Amino acid sequence: MESIRQQKVSRLLQREIGDIFTKKEVNLSVNLMISVTQIRVSPDLGVARSYLSLFPSNNREEVIEEIRKHTKEIRYILGKKVGQQLRHIPELYFYLDDSFDYAEKIDKLLK
Repeated sequence: MESIRQQKVSRLLQREIGDIFTKKEVNLSVNLMISVTQIRVSPDLGVARSYLSLFPSNNREEVIEEIRKHTKEIRYILGKKVGQQLRHIPELYFYLDDSFDYAEKIDKLLK
């Protein structure tokens, strides 16, 4: 179970990383909508696992690899944004969140 501090930090990171993607502060070669669905922070606040949802959902693995290549740049921009609230900026890891695709598949099966 996450502590209250972990929950607050994960909400802060989710909002700020989402802003980084929506404002296109990172120069990605892909042109699609990226939303941060969930962030899980380790108990020592040193690691943040970000789950991303991509739309349209074609060539998702390539897009995630592109984002992973820009992790240092994203962390630097994030540090500039939340440097006053957090002492240490956590290491970022990005994963694909396919829960929407799974829900869509279940919905199709039920029809």
